[in-house]
Amino acid sequence: MYTQSFNVPDGSDEAKSAGLRAVAKPLTASEAALQAQFDTRIDADGKIEPRDWMPEAYRKTLVRQISQHAHSEIVGMLPEGNWISRAPSLKRKAILIAKVQDEGGHGLYLYSAAETLGTSRDQMLAALHSGKAKYSSIFNYPTLNWADVGVVGWLVDGAAIMNQIPLCRCSYGPYARAMIRVCKEESFHQRQGYEALLVMMKGTAEQQAMVQDAVNRWWWKCLAMFGPPDADSPNSVQGMRWGIKRISNDDLRQKFIDATVPQAKVLGVTLPDPELKWNEERQHHDHGAIDWDEFWSTVNGHGPCNKERLGTRVKAHNDGQWVRDAALAHARKQQQRNLKEAA
Repeated sequence: MYTQSFNVPDGSDEAKSAGLRAVAKPLTASEAALQAQFDTRIDADGKIEPRDWMPEAYRKTLVRQISQHAHSEIVGMLPEGNWISRAPSLKRKAILIAKVQDEGGHGLYLYSAAETLGTSRDQMLAALHSGKAKYSSIFNYPTLNWADVGVVGWLVDGAAIMNQIPLCRCSYGPYARAMIRVCKEESFHQRQGYEALLVMMKGTAEQQAMVQDAVNRWWWKCLAMFGPPDADSPNSVQGMRWGIKRISNDDLRQKFIDATVPQAKVLGVTLPDPELKWNEERQHHDHGAIDWDEFWSTVNGHGPCNKERLGTRVKAHNDGQWVRDAALAHARKQQQRNLKEAA
């Protein structure tokens, strides 16, 4: 659901903090031949499948990116799940339940895709719960009222779709195929959020003020979701060379802004950027400066809801241990029963 360029590194070790770099071993003749085959397939815009040879750096990049994406889907259930019991109508409650359920499913698709790279679900969750692995910074902000739920659907999901559609052409096959279904479902989420806001904007002055306030609070955070400027995002270059990333952070951000401005006009809200204006020469909208200090502070665990989100996620995982144990016990009994019948 939610991306922030997918090139934010996870926790740093002593070598990283000391500024040390490992020296790559020279390739053997057989490895050089495999590397050449890999490069040829990438250059031809082909797909890499789980059993294909791939450079270790490519595998590690995918594990980090896909697991960050999966973590973002799972943690992303929390800000909206918080409003299921307080939805203003049965219709809105049913829509929100379905949406939160979709996000859980997206996380499962993505964890499964990451497992094809040789990592386990337990390893990925342990990294998340320990704070080593990252997830989208956008989920470390509170949803204060019902208008926030609509704005999350319109702006946050809208930014996610802009980021995720190019991933349907990712060079790693399992990830690309998972994203096709994810993007189809996310498009519904974006539309339902926008429709909910349209209804509120036809309501009372108080409701309209709630929508504008929510837009004011989420707009800049959504622009930061695309990740740091290209000049400060060195991993993007390699990701694009490998066909993992297709469009740069700044270009995705620009596409999102250009698409959102006319939607805001229809909705009747003002985007909170006095520098936002159409540039005839560039044929794009100019915009103001993003607060990257806030972004990095939140990514590094100092946002308003970081501890709350992670604590809730860990508690939910621990409380569900008995369900996983029961499912495994049932699967073992079923396997034993099948073996006896086969004998």
